[in-house]
Amino acid sequence: MKFLVINGPNLNLLGRREPAIYGNKSYAALCEHIKATAAALGIEVDIMQTNHEGVIVDAIQDALGKYDGIVINPAAYTHTSVAIADAIAAVEIPSAEVHLSDVDSREAFRHISYVTPVCVVRVTGLGFDSYSEAMKKLLAHLQNNG
Repeated sequence: MKFLVINGPNLNLLGRREPAIYGNKSYAALCEHIKATAAALGIEVDIMQTNHEGVIVDAIQDALGKYDGIVINPAAYTHTSVAIADAIAAVEIPSAEVHLSDVDSREAFRHISYVTPVCVVRVTGLGFDSYSEAMKKLLAHLQNNG
């Protein structure tokens, strides 16, 4: 199995950005956490981060035929991007939506997710472990629906 992990805008600022919400660990630490989880699960993983919506759409489209699953934290684009949702739907690669914080308990605008309906898994509010849980659940989904 091979997963693509896509991280959206401002996640590169982890450790500096609102530590009361996102914690004080860096983006590099998140990447190490993801790699360790993937290794433990026997999954190959590629990780990317961008602040640009079109780059995310391109990465999703480019994943076709290369990855078995996508783990995506669209960050602020969760609440605004029909284009990202459309790309996930178009490639039909099983995808997991991830958020470090519990977006459902935050501001009302964060309760809207355009990507939830096109993802097979959604994990929020567990910090770095949101990624671990999403990867486990996505792997189980792929094994059960393979």
